[in-house]
Amino acid sequence: MSKATNPIIKSWAVNAKKWIKTIENNEIASRRLVTNTAILQTILAQQPTSVLDIGCGEGWLVNTLVQHKINAVGIDATAALIKNAKTKGTGTFRVQDYDALIKGVKFKAMPFDLISINFALFENKKTIRLIKKLPHYLSKDGKIIIQTLHPFSIATDERYKSAWRKDSWQGLKRNFTQPYKWYFRTLADWVKLFGNAGLLLEAIKEPIHPKTGRPASIVFILSQKLSN
Repeated sequence: MSKATNPIIKSWAVNAKKWIKTIENNEIASRRLVTNTAILQTILAQQPTSVLDIGCGEGWLVNTLVQHKINAVGIDATAALIKNAKTKGTGTFRVQDYDALIKGVKFKAMPFDLISINFALFENKKTIRLIKKLPHYLSKDGKIIIQTLHPFSIATDERYKSAWRKDSWQGLKRNFTQPYKWYFRTLADWVKLFGNAGLLLEAIKEPIHPKTGRPASIVFILSQKLSN
């Protein structure tokens, strides 16, 4: 599926301005109270000197990392989000889709000490291919930090199984349009995916929402398996 026909990329392009306003006005409580801090603190604890943020959106994480003296590069397939990111800080940004990463696109800052993916994995087979390719961009001792929807969040609403879901943009206050399907994974399937990609799952974090007492997300800390 090309970038021009990918419904996920098309939806983000159509809704980019609404997303930017949503972030600028701190309208997502879970981000404000939990998940932004969770991903930032997890990255900083690894003490990287260089970071590649995949699916960087409007660039808040990259620009924040630069403030911590980290050489951070952000990529996203949505040109409007990258354009906005460049106006908000001194991070390095470029328009890039996941297909280019899977094919082995080059970066001047390679290899990176750390790769972050913050709520930016929406597909099934393409996510599998992307995860398998990530070591190509990492230093030998590099880490991968992935924050995503906690599997527990769907347990009481639908059958607990890996499957495509239809509720993108649900719960946001602005009039988002062209919702897209996204792929939900159980915890077991996430672990299987990482193992099949030759990655070592070093730790799992479950940031808790202070008001609901429920997990706001799940954070995976990964590294490359050492060969014998």
